[in-house]
Amino acid sequence: MTTLPDARLYIDGKLRDATGGATFDVISPWTGEPAGKAADATAADVDEAIAAARRAFDTTDWSTNVEKRVALVRKYRELFERDRARLGQLAMHEAGAALGAVNRAHVDMALDGWDDYMTVFDKIEWEKDYGEKPAFGMIHKRLGVREAVGVVGAITPWNVPLYVNIGKVVAALLAGCTVILKPAPNTPGMGAIFGELAAEAGFPAGVINVVFGADPALAGEMLVQDPRVDLISFTGSTGVGKRIMEQGAATLKRVFLELGGKSAKIVLDDAPNFAMDVAMTMLVFHAGQGCAVQSRLLVPKSRYEEAKAILKGAYGQFGDNWGDPNDPAHIMGPVVSRRQMERVKSYIDLGQEEGATLLVGGNIRPDKGGGFFVEPTCFVDVTNDMRIAQEEIFGPVLVVIPYEDDEDAIRIANESSYGLSGGVSGSHDRAINIARRVRTGSMSVNNGMCISGDIPFGGFKASGMGREWGLEGIEEYTDVKMLAWPVAQAEPA
Repeated sequence: MTTLPDARLYIDGKLRDATGGATFDVISPWTGEPAGKAADATAADVDEAIAAARRAFDTTDWSTNVEKRVALVRKYRELFERDRARLGQLAMHEAGAALGAVNRAHVDMALDGWDDYMTVFDKIEWEKDYGEKPAFGMIHKRLGVREAVGVVGAITPWNVPLYVNIGKVVAALLAGCTVILKPAPNTPGMGAIFGELAAEAGFPAGVINVVFGADPALAGEMLVQDPRVDLISFTGSTGVGKRIMEQGAATLKRVFLELGGKSAKIVLDDAPNFAMDVAMTMLVFHAGQGCAVQSRLLVPKSRYEEAKAILKGAYGQFGDNWGDPNDPAHIMGPVVSRRQMERVKSYIDLGQEEGATLLVGGNIRPDKGGGFFVEPTCFVDVTNDMRIAQEEIFGPVLVVIPYEDDEDAIRIANESSYGLSGGVSGSHDRAINIARRVRTGSMSVNNGMCISGDIPFGGFKASGMGREWGLEGIEEYTDVKMLAWPVAQAEPA
């Protein structure tokens, strides 16, 4: 396996090691062995990054010079394009992305999303005329002005790190904010490259800072609690999202949270391609490590046995064609860490204890290598009150739940604390009606694409608040200020 270059911090315009020179190992999900080293940031390093971002926002023209920041963000994008091959290597060797998924989901989609941001940016209404209105004997002109919110702490996960890093960093920069990026300890290199290329692009010191460390909480909690940070943008688990809200309350921190999911795919009895829609729900792409994956398959009781047979055949056809880092046809590799592998396996064991039937899979696969391999797994005979149907597993585990009719399918889909994504397949009008009634941030109708850089993405309920991507994704990093001034004396009533 490839040895990754050392991941260095980027603070106040300088690439550097951690204070004291401490490092930690970056573990390859494929081998379970160190694949590189990363700087282990101290509290002093994080404090310096926050101070640099605050100073850059308060004392430079970054937030007001639109032409300057757009030009730099475009140059930044060119450098990422140049280093496309390196981005793919980082996705593979840090996040465990299989070769067949590297470009498709980890690089192409991320860079396309960046391009979408550049397109929708031109549509932002930086000033809005609210017209004139009489008050206290005068006619007053009102103008709304959209401004950058300030210093942003961007805390990102390990599953699709480039995509999420771009989603936060580029939006914040375009809005005029300064940023401290805190990537997950599993994927520091995909954060470090943002510092390296920012230095090469020539960003002003302090506009972008990148810090990471072996302790996932140290930098994150400092960002959340520090009053110099105006907004926290977080993608990750619902539990951590709740903690961020609690800790940020003391400074009335603004938060954007894109959290977990347990999304439902409803296949109706009149779905034109019933077999394809059922088979497509196999949770194998990137080992099911996605917050928006549809991990609950809902099928009508009248076709339940047929659906089980379809899945059995589809998993059988998929077979053992996964887990080879050098095979471009493979779309599934390991899960990201030993801890995650053990977590997924504990849910597989739990499902059997709860009385669900293991249709396929369920095993750890040490024969695939020294890394963290879990077989594609599917449970049938699942009821929606089981923990495997309610809790986010974040691995290659699909659960299949039968329903009586449309109302029952909607009820089951909505009986979840989450509401991030979902899907429904069937006759168009019927599917649209169901999609409108499922409480979730996005709903794919007949496999329509709901995830794209030019449209907003986010969740309901315990899946978070706010929207990433699209015009709304940039506006998350702004506030609106109202200006008003008298322009004439009002006519007497």
